[in-house]
Amino acid sequence: MHPSSLRPLSFFRRIGAFCGMNKPDFFFELAARATGAAFIAGVDEAGRGPLAGPVTAAAVRLHPDRIPPGLKDSKQMTATRRRHLCALILDMADVGIGHATVEEIDRINILRASHLAMCRAIAALPAMPDHVLIDGNMIPQGLSCRAEAIIGGDARCLSIAAASIVAKVTRDRIMVDLAQQHPGYGWDRNAGYPTRDNVAALKKLGVTPAHRRSFKPVHNILYQDVSVTS
Repeated sequence: MHPSSLRPLSFFRRIGAFCGMNKPDFFFELAARATGAAFIAGVDEAGRGPLAGPVTAAAVRLHPDRIPPGLKDSKQMTATRRRHLCALILDMADVGIGHATVEEIDRINILRASHLAMCRAIAALPAMPDHVLIDGNMIPQGLSCRAEAIIGGDARCLSIAAASIVAKVTRDRIMVDLAQQHPGYGWDRNAGYPTRDNVAALKKLGVTPAHRRSFKPVHNILYQDVSVTS
């Protein structure tokens, strides 16, 4: 048995105190270990709300002796801080990344596409986990391991917080590339989210292959174009 598995809960409380945070913490991982799970991963996604681009998920297995300090919900930190922590996570943890394409989002809906990306992220880990901790209130169908849904998990669970950072940074980089292919929408700044400038650009410049046609603002533009020409 790994020596870290014998450490008391107070050890992991001290990790949280050292990082200057009360939450997230390592207790969900410890609870899973207490049931016999050895490979435990946190899973989160980024990009459910944007009008363009894929939805991206990450699965992260943290090693108790090598937890990057400062992990928290990716939405609560600057882009520079996210990128710094993402590099640490990739160096210190086991990480899997998965995506669902715009075409898949439009075909099966964004919720199912998010779950598909999560399943692909889990499958991309070096080995199949014994137990996964999923951010949210739903567990993706078809998983071959035990799973636990945690509402607000990116603010409560260290592994999920790490996954949220990796997913966000990875998707942001994809959107920077797409911004170069489709200039004018500001995706390098807004990551495809429906900001005022992005929606204005959509109305002015029209729909690109990277847009999600099942999303209402994009669908409305396409519908109006059809109405005008018919």
